[in-house]
Amino acid sequence: MNALTLIFAAFCVFAVAYRFYGVFIANKVMNLREDRETPAVTQADGHDYVKTNKYVLFGHHFAAIAAAGPLLGPVLAAQFGFLPGALWILIGAVLAGAVHDSIVLFASVRHKGKSLSVIAEAEIGKAAGKVASVAILFILILTLAGLSIAVVNAMFNSPWGTFTVFATIPIAMIMGIYMQKIRPGDIRGGSIIGVILLVLSILVGPYVAADPTLAALFTFSKKQLALIIPAYGFAASALPVWFLLVPRDYLSTYLKVGTIALLALGIVFVHPDLQMPAITKYVAGGGPVIPGAVFPFIFITIACGALSGFHAIIGTGTTPKMIANERDILFVGYGAMLTEGFVAIMALIAACVLVPSDYFAINSAPKVFQTLGLVPVNLPTLATAVGEQVQGRPGGAVSLAVGMAYIFSSVPFLKGMMAYWYHFAIMFEAVFILTAVDAGTRVGRYLLQEMLGKAYGRFADNSWTPGVILTSALFTSAWGYLVYTGDISTIWPLFGMSNQLLATCALIVGTTMLIRLGKAKYAWVTGVPGLFMIPVCMWAGYLNITKNFLPKGLYLLAGLSVVLMVLMTIVFAAAFKRWYALLRIDEMVTDRYGDAVLVAVEERE
Repeated sequence: MNALTLIFAAFCVFAVAYRFYGVFIANKVMNLREDRETPAVTQADGHDYVKTNKYVLFGHHFAAIAAAGPLLGPVLAAQFGFLPGALWILIGAVLAGAVHDSIVLFASVRHKGKSLSVIAEAEIGKAAGKVASVAILFILILTLAGLSIAVVNAMFNSPWGTFTVFATIPIAMIMGIYMQKIRPGDIRGGSIIGVILLVLSILVGPYVAADPTLAALFTFSKKQLALIIPAYGFAASALPVWFLLVPRDYLSTYLKVGTIALLALGIVFVHPDLQMPAITKYVAGGGPVIPGAVFPFIFITIACGALSGFHAIIGTGTTPKMIANERDILFVGYGAMLTEGFVAIMALIAACVLVPSDYFAINSAPKVFQTLGLVPVNLPTLATAVGEQVQGRPGGAVSLAVGMAYIFSSVPFLKGMMAYWYHFAIMFEAVFILTAVDAGTRVGRYLLQEMLGKAYGRFADNSWTPGVILTSALFTSAWGYLVYTGDISTIWPLFGMSNQLLATCALIVGTTMLIRLGKAKYAWVTGVPGLFMIPVCMWAGYLNITKNFLPKGLYLLAGLSVVLMVLMTIVFAAAFKRWYALLRIDEMVTDRYGDAVLVAVEERE
């Protein structure tokens, strides 16, 4: 199969889905209204609740949700062949992921920008909310640790990539000051400044790497980066959103979307064939990359490319506090997820254009690869061209970078630049992931403030500086400790299962809210994907425990998996009980906005 065919199919599916299914959900299911003021207006504080242009907010939201999942997940899932991954990305992004992202953003906007746990408490019950808050906080810590370790592995001993990634921080601050203080609302001017400075930083990168003094200045070990990244997360969490978080995410979106667009154009020029077969012999299990069968691990591995619980954290965290108009939820929520699905398709293609033996040589441990009976074909030449040892580096990042570099350097006027494109791709992956780390850390701070606020009321005040600093420090220390002491091979499997379990929880909570709003006839929109993912997640969790953690003596991870599964089971059971109670109500009531609902829920301050 030619890669161009898959790109065209993905573009058509996502465009039609946005125009028809997305609009249906916005108009009929959520009934988005321009005349309803959003939390960014009613609770504006200039710090967290800030009315934001929908294009800038799209940039922030997309940059925050698009982390390692859509890049690395599809690459790892290529073990099963290109067809299973492509089908789940196309179907999952449209019917599950984009629906999930839209409904959680809608729910949070209607609940004054509160977190998923607070929404669960209001929609299902106090007990379910408390259980969900503990599970969500833990899942978020695991998520940020896993994402940060991926950044550490991509940036250590890489002065070129590290310089460019670090440069985005002062560039974002300059943009934030310009758009907020010097020329308020001048998005075009701020964008021009940011893009020019970003391009300059990318062009300067090779010279930094070539100069011994500068290279030493931007060369860090894994342990050093494991301290630097949490420090950055603390700053992004504590500073006003307009100063660092939003402009940096907006800036990185140019890099993300621009790179993916260039990759698509490169595929148009090169029109490579997919070397990986549609289905491999590993669909039944026994593969060297993913230790399990296509069901259920295809759903767990691809994660953010089709459905992700991390999106629920962002969608009930920073983004709903900046939505200027309810109608923007369609563009920001549904649109950003479809864009991420397209990114996942690009990542899948970049992996599948490699000869299968080369793909497995990169993504398998050397001892495991020796047992496969395969011989690398182009890998020695590719390794020489990029100037790096690429064999035996599992995790997906290296094979994605090699695939992207291969496509870019195959364009006629870009030949001979493979080393440049490889290092650019590594930097691109690091920026992609780090923007999710900063937004996720801020959301974790919100959640921790909400929990501590029940014991001491001032913590719930997002403008109370001591509370902001203390909760930011506590939360970054928690996931920072895991980054410093942990390893991606131990954290990532648990993250994969728990991430999808959180997405399932958000879909179930969203379904509860739709039923309460008197929209039971549309509850299938969120209910079907939510109910489908419950057995998928539980089965994946069971296999992780019995086939992965226990045989390796990872009893702590096995215990944590059991705890998470039990906590979420409690939430699901409470939700089903709530569904039954709501569906027995015969008369509608009118809420404070004049809408007819089954039960009017008091919004939390």
